[in-house]
Amino acid sequence: MNFGEWTDQATGQMLYNLIDKKQKFDRAKALHLYTLWATMFASFFFLYYVTKFVLGPYSYSFAAVFSVFVSSSFHLFITMLLVGLFGATRILYEKKEKKEKEYHALRCEVIDRSKDLWKEEAWKKRHHVYEKMKKEWDINLFHGSK
Repeated sequence: MNFGEWTDQATGQMLYNLIDKKQKFDRAKALHLYTLWATMFASFFFLYYVTKFVLGPYSYSFAAVFSVFVSSSFHLFITMLLVGLFGATRILYEKKEKKEKEYHALRCEVIDRSKDLWKEEAWKKRHHVYEKMKKEWDINLFHGSK
């Protein structure tokens, strides 16, 4: 990573770590989103299937509906699969939140320590680094709010 001659090696390493955390957060966010959408679509189609092929023909009795639902191993398998998908979605959400916290904490640390990281002439040129980080990696170092 070349951030210019106004950025020393330690600052460059901090910025590289920030980029790495941002990329990990973006991957976790995308994985959570894909899992969430897959879970929602699978749930919708399974509920449609159950409504059309189990509830419709056997709606005269709850016992008949329950018996038909439980008698098929396919229904139980899909139900367990959906429960697993909902659990995976929840776990991926927690991981995404953890990665976002780590990324935001490091980003705020870089912003707070910017006076220590860029001294004298480099202080006047730091906006070039900030603009590069914003343009290339979508990391805003101009202010600390999300």
